[in-house]
Amino acid sequence: MSGEFARAQPFRHAVMDEFLAADFCRELMAEFPRFDTGQSLNERGETGRKAVNPKVSSLGPAYVRFDQLIRSQEFLTFTGKLTGISNLLYDPEYIGGGTHENLNGQDLDSHVDFNYHPSRGWHRRLNLIVFLNPEWEADWGGCLELLRDPLAPADQNCIVSVTPSANRAVVFETTEHSWHGFRRIAMPEEPAGISRRSIAVYFYTKERPPAETAVSHGTVYFQRPLPDRIRPGCVLNEPDIEELQALVARRDMQIKFLYERELEFSEALEKLRESPSFRIGRMLTWPGRALRRLVR
Repeated sequence: MSGEFARAQPFRHAVMDEFLAADFCRELMAEFPRFDTGQSLNERGETGRKAVNPKVSSLGPAYVRFDQLIRSQEFLTFTGKLTGISNLLYDPEYIGGGTHENLNGQDLDSHVDFNYHPSRGWHRRLNLIVFLNPEWEADWGGCLELLRDPLAPADQNCIVSVTPSANRAVVFETTEHSWHGFRRIAMPEEPAGISRRSIAVYFYTKERPPAETAVSHGTVYFQRPLPDRIRPGCVLNEPDIEELQALVARRDMQIKFLYERELEFSEALEKLRESPSFRIGRMLTWPGRALRRLVR
């Protein structure tokens, strides 16, 4: 299995069926928390159709056992041997992780994840996702996609699609190129009440090879391009129009989000320039700056 992980494309990963004991997986599915709109806020503070609960140990006895398994040294050693990444660290805060539930109509744009633990400063190294869906068909959407390059056309890309079936686990290396996401969930009218459910765990290390290290950043999303079927001469139907409107609206929201973040950065820089410590620093470094101007 470690060899398969190392050779996998588009980046290092492994897909494992029957990941947990069957009875244990059924207990996790039975204790899965109800969808809570209070836990469905996205990065822009908007209520969406995805709920995340990081308080894993509070969800029931099965989740206490799951947490104990994930944090155990035996599991960390096993995962390290599988992936070739030693000295893995468990995140007791489940930052960004925990139970994930996505309702009908939800999707997840291709993205690379934040690369440092926000409070501990550890390097993020691995994602582990365990699916908890007793039934799922690939044509319902929601399949996890691993991509080499979200900018590349589908026929020139390397895309691995994983159907989120119960007790199937995916572990993949988190890098600056580990693009992943899933397409819009489009459930049929029957069966009703089905959502895409999983539990996500992220692992870290205190050190990382310098060649793989980047400056700290948050999760970076790539907005989905137009569907391949939208070509010159095609006739748009009502679902096509709805999808185009949704794509344009999402891109507009992303531009607005980036604009507001730029304003926040500018305000922070302006406050820094106006601070007494910055002015004192400017005074102390003035002779050196003046000398450099004379030497030019």
